[in-house]
Amino acid sequence: MSLGTKVRLARLFSHPSGNLFGGAVDHFVGYGDVRKGGLADLPGALARVMVGKPDYVSIQPGTARHLWPQYAGKASLVIQAGCFTPDDRISELIATPEDAVRAGADALAVAIPVRGATEGKYIRWLTDSVNAAARYGMPVVAHIYPRDFTDGAKIVFTPDEIAYAARIGYESGVDVIKIGYTGDFESFRETVRTCPVPVVIAGGPKTDTLLGALQQTADAIRAGARGAVVGRNLWGHGDPEKAAIAFRGVIHDGLSAQDALAKAGV
Repeated sequence: MSLGTKVRLARLFSHPSGNLFGGAVDHFVGYGDVRKGGLADLPGALARVMVGKPDYVSIQPGTARHLWPQYAGKASLVIQAGCFTPDDRISELIATPEDAVRAGADALAVAIPVRGATEGKYIRWLTDSVNAAARYGMPVVAHIYPRDFTDGAKIVFTPDEIAYAARIGYESGVDVIKIGYTGDFESFRETVRTCPVPVVIAGGPKTDTLLGALQQTADAIRAGARGAVVGRNLWGHGDPEKAAIAFRGVIHDGLSAQDALAKAGV
């Protein structure tokens, strides 16, 4: 690992807890109806996330160009390169490590789906990005989503599939792996224990309650995860600032979900 990679990773995990609280505003083509929901106003969504003082934010290169200058220095910037829909209707790699360098980013994120007939292409996205990033000392954060095609194309979080996603990540040489939490503590702990690079959890589908999102984050941290990157459970919450305080309490202070809610005044 080069000095540049070590320095940038240290900035991502700079909190004294050693964990990472990230905000994701990188849903792009997978979001659906852009006139509804928490991302209908993209500048507003980013502003709401930044009020929560995340350690890093992952966004698309175009969004960074237009919206990030006012937030420079307030959190680490992670450029999202992966652009896909689960059914492969859209499947493009839209940024390179060089693009991340030019943007002043601390990492390149590459979101990929796995399983299905096109899996090999996505693994090539990841390995090519890792090899190219090494020339710049740019860490690669893999966002890996297993699919099930039994009834259409759906993202799944079963223990076997999440273990497979983690394996794809570290055998591709990435520096950080973001995967969904399985809901099964023992299986997730084993997946994290046998993974030689830091694992953070994806915020996942919006939960019915903030307590539910915090509980799964707390469980993942107890299982060995090094943090969480949260999207719709942050910018989709009625009070993102309080939600962020609660997530920071779980991730950085080791609070239980209930205590984190109390701290946030929710």
